[in-house]
Amino acid sequence: MNLLLINPNISQSVSDLIEAEARRAAAPGTNIQVLTAPFGVAYIETRFESLIGAYATATLAAEHCGQHDAIVVAAFGDPGIAGLREALDIPVVGMTEAALMSACLLGQRFSIIAISRRIQAWYRECVQANGLIDRLASIRSLDGPLQDIGRVQDDHTERLKQLCLSAINDDGADVIIIAGAPLAGLARSIKDQIPVPVVDGVSSAVCHAQTLVSLAPVAHRQGSFAPPPIKPNKGLPEGITRLLSGATRGA
Repeated sequence: MNLLLINPNISQSVSDLIEAEARRAAAPGTNIQVLTAPFGVAYIETRFESLIGAYATATLAAEHCGQHDAIVVAAFGDPGIAGLREALDIPVVGMTEAALMSACLLGQRFSIIAISRRIQAWYRECVQANGLIDRLASIRSLDGPLQDIGRVQDDHTERLKQLCLSAINDDGADVIIIAGAPLAGLARSIKDQIPVPVVDGVSSAVCHAQTLVSLAPVAHRQGSFAPPPIKPNKGLPEGITRLLSGATRGA
């Protein structure tokens, strides 16, 4: 089984964290490849940055989809995931959806621990879009400047643990979701210090992607996730032009 994880941010240090956690979570025989966005921002924090990350993800997915059995969008917020599911024949899994589904299997109410205050509104909208806003206990976040996105865990582990405990004790969370690719692997390292289950988006996405590949679902041919209709286009990367032409369907 070959899984492609795409980091929609340009930070290679974050891609390294993603890859390390993905390899820890992957089953024996699962091959992991991680690609970093060729353009965009250091880390996605706003809706507009998510648009940029979605396009960067689409360019990489279009170029590499034929070599993989599933794709993981490795950023919380799942930039572009619905559109990718229209265009691709293989399963596409997002960190947000995967983490939310894992959390719902482990408890009734979950809290999200994030890296910045600005990101909270967008995360709340993502939870709502997944139909789970009634199960959201809270979103808590760091509130200071981030000196190095690849070192957020090293710089703020104690504060992040305190946020987890506050979400449990003050907000009634049954499950904690550690949100965002810069925090990949943190849940694994602190889970024994937190008195409820702690969910990691990368490991959840890898495990859910493996399950979907094993289930061998057929591709959408009708409905809202049917392939985009073929129409004239201009100025798009070769891979995306190929996807829009339908050339990869059924490959």
